[in-house]
Amino acid sequence: MGTVVAALFLEACRGVQSALAPQGIDAERVAGLFWVMTIGAALILILVMFVTALALFGPESWRRWLSRDGIIVAGGIVFPVTTLTALLGYGFVLTSIGDSRPGGESIKIAVVGERWWWRVIYRDSAGRRIESANELRIPVGRPVEIELTSADVIHSFWAPKLAGKLDMIPGRKNVLTLMAKEAGVSRGQCAEYCGGAHALMAFYVVALPQPEFERWLAHEAEPASAPPTPQALAGMTLFAASGCGACHAIRGTPAAGAIGPDLTHVGGRLSLAAATLPNDEAAFARWIKDNQHIKPGNLMPPYGIFSDSELAAVSNYLASLR
Repeated sequence: MGTVVAALFLEACRGVQSALAPQGIDAERVAGLFWVMTIGAALILILVMFVTALALFGPESWRRWLSRDGIIVAGGIVFPVTTLTALLGYGFVLTSIGDSRPGGESIKIAVVGERWWWRVIYRDSAGRRIESANELRIPVGRPVEIELTSADVIHSFWAPKLAGKLDMIPGRKNVLTLMAKEAGVSRGQCAEYCGGAHALMAFYVVALPQPEFERWLAHEAEPASAPPTPQALAGMTLFAASGCGACHAIRGTPAAGAIGPDLTHVGGRLSLAAATLPNDEAAFARWIKDNQHIKPGNLMPPYGIFSDSELAAVSNYLASLR
């Protein structure tokens, strides 16, 4: 039984959103501080329980010794002050070494917290603004400065496997620097209650080797591809005729909305609706028709105006935007 419990505990520590399975320099320091505090607290608990047992059931000589003023001062004042001072010093050391990271010049990505999704803005070497949503792609081994702002209420950006959390406050820009040590996918979450759909405001971080990241960013800067099938072409026509472009942008088409997520390459992302749904045609159809049941309180109205064939066409078009 103990083996099963231990196995379950270790498996839980390896999750896609586990701070105990770090893949970034800052997350490693956070995990190290956690283990120092946890192990230290466990040892102190054992010591306190041992002393308590001696005070209750030990020999009379031990009980008299424990009741001395010097022991009480040492255990109640000197020991806590010494322990907490050492922990504070260790935290300061972690903070100071966190300011110097290897990896060369950092790149900048802006993330804006919205209700209840993430607007992600890149700049390429030519200075072009490249907008995406609900997903960050970063190069491995290179510092990335995430410029955090909010468009409405207080949010909090937290990618547990890569770094600690930092609040996103309206009217203020905070900067979080993170660096992935290895390629892979991790999941992040809004860590500050921000309203009804807060629990469904998540995102993915995809760490790529530098050459692959550069190829991806170059492709992301391109306009949307033409519809590859007659069904997708019909879906593009319906998307434009139904007013979807008033809220969403698809670069290379007349759709230039700025209220909702940019959909130029939405079919190439890992998820839909801020990591609420998988990314496939069926999920697009569910979201368009009945999004308020999937993510109650989100700011997109449900579109029940489409017939089944029209809904399939729009979903096919959006899924083809890669």
